[in-house]
Amino acid sequence: MRLGGRLAAAIEVLEDMERRHRPSADALKDWGLSHRFAGAGDRAAIGNIVYDALRRRRSAGWLLGDAAPRAWAFGGLILETGRTAAGINASLDGDRFAPSPLTEAEMAAIAARDLADAPEVVRADVPDWCVPLLETAFGEDWVEEARALAARPPLDMRANTLLATRDKVIGELAGAAPAAIAPDGIRIPPIEGDGRHPNVQVEPAFQKGWFEIQDEGSQIAARLTGAAPGMQVLDLCAGAGGKTLALAAMMDNRGQIFAHDSEKARLAPIFDRLKRAECRNVQVIANSTGLADLEGRMDLVLIDAPCTGSGTWRRRPDAKWRLTERQLDVRIAEQRSILDNAARYVKPGGSIAYVTCSVFPSENQDQVTAFLDRHPGFEAADHAALWAGMFPKHADKTRTGEHGVVLTPLRSGTDGFFFASMRRA
Repeated sequence: MRLGGRLAAAIEVLEDMERRHRPSADALKDWGLSHRFAGAGDRAAIGNIVYDALRRRRSAGWLLGDAAPRAWAFGGLILETGRTAAGINASLDGDRFAPSPLTEAEMAAIAARDLADAPEVVRADVPDWCVPLLETAFGEDWVEEARALAARPPLDMRANTLLATRDKVIGELAGAAPAAIAPDGIRIPPIEGDGRHPNVQVEPAFQKGWFEIQDEGSQIAARLTGAAPGMQVLDLCAGAGGKTLALAAMMDNRGQIFAHDSEKARLAPIFDRLKRAECRNVQVIANSTGLADLEGRMDLVLIDAPCTGSGTWRRRPDAKWRLTERQLDVRIAEQRSILDNAARYVKPGGSIAYVTCSVFPSENQDQVTAFLDRHPGFEAADHAALWAGMFPKHADKTRTGEHGVVLTPLRSGTDGFFFASMRRA
């Protein structure tokens, strides 16, 4: 397929998403199933246009003076790839599968507008209602922080030190290099142009359990928990088990990890992952009744809390535009309940590690402050000292405050994450 056909397909997918209010992954999958003639390269290029359009939806629409999916696709192509409007039109000429070219009015709008002069919310590429939350989180840097959340993401992996070293894994993967902060982290840079990340899950090294796909920020959060061999650990919101596996490696398969999630379906992938990674110190507890015997016994309770996922907007840009204030309120209530429940399992001297993949203070620092007010037997860790002790060469890579550590694409090059540790006296 030429650019015109790919662009037309991307617009079709975006219109389907908008009309049916569905996730991008579902819309792209359905398009691929109904257009089997499209090769893997074409599908990757179409996906790039769709995701770039969603990441840059606000600025792309502003550039063309329109708020329709067609404008997002054309505008995203211009903003992300550096193509000119005239160059795109020339590429569409003579392609019967292409969408209609940019009109004279659109060409004039593009020529007259400089994104540097756009309103802040447009340059940030976020919904209006998110602006106060980002201003509270990042102060005068909020636009730059939000823009970093609209960039293409890298592909991050964690070497499973139970079976392999990081260098050994890197030797098996083309284009891979050590991550900047996480000691076991591996990174393949963001894709450029029409390219795509390799399917690393078909690699023999993956099948042998040598590595897992995991954002570097998630790896850092697992490190900050301080999990060590011999500990008793409860992963209360284990999901598919990404952090569970990271903790098992940190503990060298010694001690015990109890993996639980309130929704059993989320736990389904964990069994194959544990087997492949050869994690032998993990017990999966599907029913909450099975947690009763753990009360007051845990050295560490990890809460990988359900959240808005605002820190993952690079990877899931459609979620940015589907998110509502009501959904945020629901998540905040869930987090509060989970934190209060977690306290019962912590033994004296033990701790809670609270993690989100959000950058909103109402899900992060505010939750920690409120929890400490409700539970005077707990106290916050010295997070500045914790970070300095664990990552002494990366003092400038995080926003560390009294009640937690914040990671962002702009500062740390990771997804957006929050980490807080609270110790029981």
